[in-house]
Amino acid sequence: MESATVVRTEEATVLGRGTRWFAGGVILACAVLVGPSAPGGSLFAGHPSAPDGRETVPNRVMTWNLCNPCDTANVDRAAEIARYAPQVVGLQEACVRDVEAVRDHLERLHGLDYHVEYGPVLRNWSRCGGVPWRPGRFGQAVLSAAPMTDPVTVEYPDGGSEDRGYTAVTTTVGGRTVRVFNTHLAERRQEEVRAEQAGVLAAAVARHDRAIVLGDLNAVPDAPELAGIWELAEDVDPHCRPLPAGTCEPTTDWHSKFDYVFLRGLAPLRHRVQASAYSDHHLLYADVEPV
Repeated sequence: MESATVVRTEEATVLGRGTRWFAGGVILACAVLVGPSAPGGSLFAGHPSAPDGRETVPNRVMTWNLCNPCDTANVDRAAEIARYAPQVVGLQEACVRDVEAVRDHLERLHGLDYHVEYGPVLRNWSRCGGVPWRPGRFGQAVLSAAPMTDPVTVEYPDGGSEDRGYTAVTTTVGGRTVRVFNTHLAERRQEEVRAEQAGVLAAAVARHDRAIVLGDLNAVPDAPELAGIWELAEDVDPHCRPLPAGTCEPTTDWHSKFDYVFLRGLAPLRHRVQASAYSDHHLLYADVEPV
């Protein structure tokens, strides 16, 4: 009996030690996979990490042109957005069904629940699929963790190569009510068309003391057609101004800055331009505060 008791005791000791080793290994593996989760942890130096699920960063806004490639898996797009968990996202070149799928993935896989408003939307079978008599819808969308009110969709008088416009909503960013504009201006070689569009947009922005303009403006910072917007608002990058006064970080694979987060009545705390394998436009986000 004493021998059997010793054997069982030794077996229990070995088993307990093995269990502790296994548990320790699991904890270490989880720590490597998950990364820092304590407050103040970071995804990159100098920037706070996104919350660990179920919350967005309340003062963070993002803009992202989703194409090209246009056939990227929506689960990957959702993961890119969830990585930074912005309060508000302006999407351009987005198929409605893709936005719906992205929202679903954000909620189911990442615990992030967004409201949506769609901007100027075209019926475009070649980009969004569907059937000839019911083609997919293509355009812009605004995602917001807080409810949105007073949505307005405005088509520019001349869209250029395709109809373009802006969407404006009132929502909450950083605990304050803000008017948010999301737009996509005419293509690169249509300067005169863009100038007219930018004038329409600037007139709308000027009516608000606190506003955020998100979008793909298809123009570099010192393009003449953006002068009216620069007079009303500032880029989230404090070093980015029309040349020769400033230096702006590119937001596209072809090394141009086309994507903007303009602030009026708010100040930038930090910003990030993040290249993505899922679009030829980089993600651009900023944390902001009222002035």
